[in-house]
Amino acid sequence: MPRRKFRGISETAAPARMEPRRLLWLLLSACVFGLSQTLNPFAVQQTAPDPCYDESGAPRRCIPEFVNAAFGKDVQASSTCGRPPTRHCDAADPRKAHPASYLTDLNTAANMTCWRSESLHHSPQNVTLTLSLGKKFEVIYVSLQFCSPRPESAAIFKSMDYGKTWVPYQYYSSQCRKIYGKPNKASVTKQNEQEALCTDGHTDLYPLTGGLIAFSTLDGRPSAQDFDNSPVLQDWVTATDIRVVFSRPHLFREHEEELDGRPGSASYYYAVGEFQVGGRCKCNGHASRCMRDKEGKLVCDCKHSTEGPECDRCKPFHYDRPWQRANAREANECLACNCNLHARRCRFNMELYKLSGRKSGGVCLNCRHNTAGRHCHYCKEGFYRDLSKSISDRKACKACDCHPVGAAGKTCNQTTGQCPCKDGVTGLTCNRCAKGYQQSRSPVAPCIKIPAINPTSVVTSTEEPADCDSYCKPAKGNYKINMKKYCKKDYVVQVNVLDMETVANWAKFTINVLSVYKCRDERVKRGDNFLWIHMKDLACKCPKIQISKKYLVMGISESPTDRPGLMADKNSLVIQWRDAWTRRLRKLQRREKKGKCLKP
Repeated sequence: MPRRKFRGISETAAPARMEPRRLLWLLLSACVFGLSQTLNPFAVQQTAPDPCYDESGAPRRCIPEFVNAAFGKDVQASSTCGRPPTRHCDAADPRKAHPASYLTDLNTAANMTCWRSESLHHSPQNVTLTLSLGKKFEVIYVSLQFCSPRPESAAIFKSMDYGKTWVPYQYYSSQCRKIYGKPNKASVTKQNEQEALCTDGHTDLYPLTGGLIAFSTLDGRPSAQDFDNSPVLQDWVTATDIRVVFSRPHLFREHEEELDGRPGSASYYYAVGEFQVGGRCKCNGHASRCMRDKEGKLVCDCKHSTEGPECDRCKPFHYDRPWQRANAREANECLACNCNLHARRCRFNMELYKLSGRKSGGVCLNCRHNTAGRHCHYCKEGFYRDLSKSISDRKACKACDCHPVGAAGKTCNQTTGQCPCKDGVTGLTCNRCAKGYQQSRSPVAPCIKIPAINPTSVVTSTEEPADCDSYCKPAKGNYKINMKKYCKKDYVVQVNVLDMETVANWAKFTINVLSVYKCRDERVKRGDNFLWIHMKDLACKCPKIQISKKYLVMGISESPTDRPGLMADKNSLVIQWRDAWTRRLRKLQRREKKGKCLKP
């Protein structure tokens, strides 16, 4: 059967002169490997235009084609015949050149090219071939077709970190324990599936040349039948580099003439015509091909919202569930976080994922458009939902706009938008007084209840003066403010009347003292205070007072200790405020300080 090295599937042929039994288990390994969708791993994938999705667009597992990953790759050889040139090997003569590039080039039956080591008489018997695959591959087999007798002892190693560290894959020797410290024909169990074995099955001398060493990564591994669910074997077949170490040639003399062409001078060397590594680009079931990136590196053409050289992580913003390898039953695509179009970044939270029954674990970061929450699904503090718009709308959240005076806070109900209003205040933003209330000038109580009182009905008949004119006569007269009146009073203040309540026979007015022009009572200060007026005085309107009005109050400090604040009666001066009085009262205030007031 002609031997052809293959660039891809279309040029693939089974390794030449392979024993039927060995070829059979290589093919079985490919099928068990779970990477072929047909019985023949060398067959071309006949699938939909995008193999990673079915006809309905649903994701499904997809895999790159089965290839000889070694084809055309550089091989580093620790020993090559012709360096330096010898009679048998001269790099200047193409007919005698044996470079390592011959290991992975295209060979035909009519043109078999072989790499050859230096003669082992004058060099160490250990010779190493190192092949870099360029990225992680899932390796099914490693085979070497010899142009010399097969070595008596050889070992195959793999690296998963681009040659930084190496682990053994397989040993070959007729003296396994002596050469490698390994028993011959050991068995593999599920507890040691990543253990390299040693075998002497390759040591038959014939054929003298053209013999084959073929190693299957999965042959005899107990979990091979359930490869999809065996992370141990998935790791075992993964390699970025393959290294073959020839430790000992066959030492015999009956064939020296055939080996060297010169009777009586045995010459030992290693010669290999083909170095094959059968496998697939490792893409974890999320890509159907590998390609070169901008830097020339081999990478997977990732689908299912995955990324990375091996499609080994989820793309940004696709963290709603953890990354998983695809298998025959489930594509395990990465899912985008649900942020209602209000966030560009998210993270995965395992606890939330478990609490959701392993359905969703994404947490949105930096929600925009005044939204908040794990999914940016509600409005942040100070905003409320506009139910006329979808939650994914950029304007789904409106500002509360609570009135700075009428509202008790800036946070409104996120569903209705209702701001928390102070007593007596109403409206969505707390911007007006409720029914039965009137506006005041106090930021503490911006709306006060309108007093529904009838003072005459409160005062008993015995207390009600028979003649209000006669009762209030002392308070009648000229309201002109002069120095004499100013000096007679204990306090002169400007107040804003806020509210009123009745306490026994007294009317208790809540006032806000706006200005103090004179005060002999330490209790009289700017701010909220009380003004007490007896109901019989209020009934005859001496003084006359109304809610939400400003007044100039001039009176005597006679308030009992059980009624803190100011007191006004028929002899007090309580008149509606006029702004023109400010200047005059300041003038009287200055004159008082100069001692102009007469002593009482």
